[in-house]
Amino acid sequence: MGGGCLIMDSNPMMFKVKRVLRMLSRPRLKDWFGWFLVMVIVAVVLSAVVITFEDGLFGHQPEPVPGPPGEIDPRYAEALNLGMMFFNVQKSGKLVNNTIPWRGDSGLKDGSEANLDLSKGMYDAGDHIKFGFPLAFTATVLSWGILEYGDRMQAVNQLDSAKGSLKWITDYLIVAHAAKNVLYIQVGDAYLDHKCWDRPENMTDYRPLVQINASKPGTEVAAETAAALASASIVFKKSDPAYSDELLLHAKQLFRFANRYRGSYTDSIPQVETYYKSSGYGDELLWAASWLYHATGDEFYLEYATGDIGEIYANWGNPSWFCWDDKLAGTQVLLSRVSLLGNRKSNLKGLHKYRKTAETVMCGLLPSSPTATNSRTPGGLIWINEWNNLQHSIGSAFLAAVYSDYMLTSRTARLNCNGVLHKPSDLRNFAISQIEYVLGDNPMNMSYLVGFGDNYPGYVHHRGASIPADSAYCTCDNGWKWLFSTKRNPNIAYGALVGGPFLNDTYIDSRNNSMQAEPTTYNGAVLVGLLSSLVTSSSLVSSFS
Repeated sequence: MGGGCLIMDSNPMMFKVKRVLRMLSRPRLKDWFGWFLVMVIVAVVLSAVVITFEDGLFGHQPEPVPGPPGEIDPRYAEALNLGMMFFNVQKSGKLVNNTIPWRGDSGLKDGSEANLDLSKGMYDAGDHIKFGFPLAFTATVLSWGILEYGDRMQAVNQLDSAKGSLKWITDYLIVAHAAKNVLYIQVGDAYLDHKCWDRPENMTDYRPLVQINASKPGTEVAAETAAALASASIVFKKSDPAYSDELLLHAKQLFRFANRYRGSYTDSIPQVETYYKSSGYGDELLWAASWLYHATGDEFYLEYATGDIGEIYANWGNPSWFCWDDKLAGTQVLLSRVSLLGNRKSNLKGLHKYRKTAETVMCGLLPSSPTATNSRTPGGLIWINEWNNLQHSIGSAFLAAVYSDYMLTSRTARLNCNGVLHKPSDLRNFAISQIEYVLGDNPMNMSYLVGFGDNYPGYVHHRGASIPADSAYCTCDNGWKWLFSTKRNPNIAYGALVGGPFLNDTYIDSRNNSMQAEPTTYNGAVLVGLLSSLVTSSSLVSSFS
């Protein structure tokens, strides 16, 4: 009881109230004006006390800690199911338990010129190339989504599907890593491939292999592949320990290869720069080291990312957009997990800088933040460029959802954006605004996820979807009529996320409009992570280990 009195007395506002009340007994205030003045002062001070008390009690208290996955949102569950289906649309190789009636075996001889079986993996987009750089990113992000939200995937019976699609990619990546310092990064010639319009089952064009090695380095691809295999090793650690160990062994070797033989793959192999030209490899080194730290617990990788290499490449304090070519924002959020949820207090200065930069990224996304980005359409969608813009929209939303859950789990009450405070739910609401736009709440009243709702793109730039599966044999040369056909695609590429709208919120539904109408496999991975984060109410974030 005495402690309670001490606490109240220690409040300066209460001290002022008591001082005013003592004034009531003074003779010079017993006239009516004096009483009136005193009562006004008391009212003002008491109001300040109430406001201060309420702000302290409610305004800065953390939002409730989430429990297990709660109520399922049926719309997001439907969209997530579609998103999972698109991985099956994109599969190469000898298909097992195929659920896509218009797809069949393809690419069965991929890798044969090097005596390797590179038949698995997934096609990149609407074409038939296997680009290793974005494919590895697909695996890394899909792993991240499973690790953060596997319980929510399980709640809607999608976890096994997600892990199966991930393994289809990582099986390919393991084979592609043919030696310690050799990684096959591409199957197919993009120039030759884009001279054809055919089904993958009927491919006849030459499919050469492209590799990086010690004399022709490709740091960003090797590092991204290391990140993919390291993150996947955590996914399979309990369910398949031997496979997890194999993944981690390759990840470590690839990281050493990437770090020792530095150079951009588009500089080493100029003929591949037309597609997926890299802007630099520093972000991939940091991203890979961060995932290897989570996979191994080895402090070397954390010190690598937060030390001198971080000083060179992390670009702390400057926000960026998360996508296949730039992993800095993803790394910042991923390492914020260590500082927010870690079981020890790290004294690494770089770790704090990652978290502060992650907060800068989050503040830029929130529309009501003083530092909110202006890179939005009038309809509220994050918009960066006209080619495949939705990668930035859903990438930003995914990071916001993840960071929101980190804040909730760590009991972090507020995000300070230049003096304006935001709650974790503000970040979640931003993520919801982006996915709702994608699913149809936009000026076009169109869903950009194929198969969702009644109005979605019918002329998706996708070869397999555009050519009837039961048509006469379609070759490289005679399939072009299907590209220019005025009929809607005969096959529905369920779960395909198209490139999205222009800055003015418009969309041209044309098969020949690859800028807007072409879906990509890596967009699908980010979409699955985002939908998994929202399919149920927030749940407690668990340790990766």
